[in-house]
Amino acid sequence: MQVKRFFAADMRQAMKLVRDELGADASIIGNRRVAGGVELTAALDYQIPAAPARQPNPALEAELRQTQARIASAQAELVTRTQADASKDRQLFAEEPVAPLDTLDTALRMAAPAPMTASDQGAIEAMRSELHGLRELLEGQLGSMAWGQMQTRRPQQANLWRRLQRMGLPAELSRVLLERVANVAEPRQAWGMLLAHLAHAIQVPKQEPLEDGGVIALVGPAGMGKTTTLAKLAARYVLKYGAQHVALVSLDSYRIGAQEQLKTLGRILNVPVTLVDPGQSLTQALAPLARKRVVLIDSAGLPASDPALRMQLETLASRGVKAKNYLVLAATSQSQVLKAAYHSYKRCGLSGCILTKLDEATSLGEVLGLAIGQRLPVAYLTDGPRIPDDLQVPRSHQLVSRAVGLQSAEEPSEDTMAEMFAGLYQHPARRAG
Repeated sequence: MQVKRFFAADMRQAMKLVRDELGADASIIGNRRVAGGVELTAALDYQIPAAPARQPNPALEAELRQTQARIASAQAELVTRTQADASKDRQLFAEEPVAPLDTLDTALRMAAPAPMTASDQGAIEAMRSELHGLRELLEGQLGSMAWGQMQTRRPQQANLWRRLQRMGLPAELSRVLLERVANVAEPRQAWGMLLAHLAHAIQVPKQEPLEDGGVIALVGPAGMGKTTTLAKLAARYVLKYGAQHVALVSLDSYRIGAQEQLKTLGRILNVPVTLVDPGQSLTQALAPLARKRVVLIDSAGLPASDPALRMQLETLASRGVKAKNYLVLAATSQSQVLKAAYHSYKRCGLSGCILTKLDEATSLGEVLGLAIGQRLPVAYLTDGPRIPDDLQVPRSHQLVSRAVGLQSAEEPSEDTMAEMFAGLYQHPARRAG
């Protein structure tokens, strides 16, 4: 029996080292977190010993059952999707004997340490960390296998997957789009139909929010461009309808100079500016502005952990304010930043989103993926510093054309594609996070 340890930054890279060194028949007999990454212990011709008798631990048994259920579900999904391939032509992942999964299942049974008390939280956390590593290992194996089978059996679909990855679209959205064109044989026609489905998935308002009027609040983390966007909206309205029907309100007393910036804008546009300090009633502050057709509110971009953010969002969500809240998202932000922003600010009730900094973005797939996935209508776009010229009312097909134009010139690597497929096997809670 040949046994060897492998060190890498993450589970996917460690598995690649195992495959390259020992081949696909290697068994994973141990894994653990180490400084700088993970350590895998792999072996060839490994004979699994009988597991020693141990007394049950409810917490650990629950973790093991959950992970084993995920393995069984993933295996069943592979078999089901393969059997449906011939009749429905909607197969994305092919049937293949998955020897490592049996090894993982047995390894899970061996993974529990000696009997421990429920109060030993350190040991339980160590077990959870090990189970987390095993889940990553499972997802990586499934992703690599699925991507390899896709390239072999459905090269046209594989090419479309690559093009969507170059646009930066998330895996789940890509999967749904590709299912829509699974039966289209001609490559150019399939790509055109896929982009049409993508455009159809992007919601835009039938009438721009400024025309509807009322109280419009811009919310989102610091640095997304809320205040600049508010200035563009105010100037756009003043140029079209005059200054007498619009007012500005600032809730941002936290950032140095934020309220002064809004007061300067008010003087330039000749519109009133109301400053609301923490603890002051927004409903009372809005009462004198009831006759204004449009009231634009600039909120504070606070950390998700700040109690003041919760109070601010509860205020904007109250019936007394009747605000239409729009989440401002910079197209330059990474996917995880966009997701965190949505989950932090959704509690105030979002009417849609405004996409900013399109002129600085290298990809639109991430921000479009969030808007589509969370069903947020895209109310406005900003693509430059000019006020109000660089504020646009979006058209879905134009957004798609722009996203295609910004797609990366480099083809994604095989590891990147395998990782993308692995994302489809993640637990729903991890995928949503």
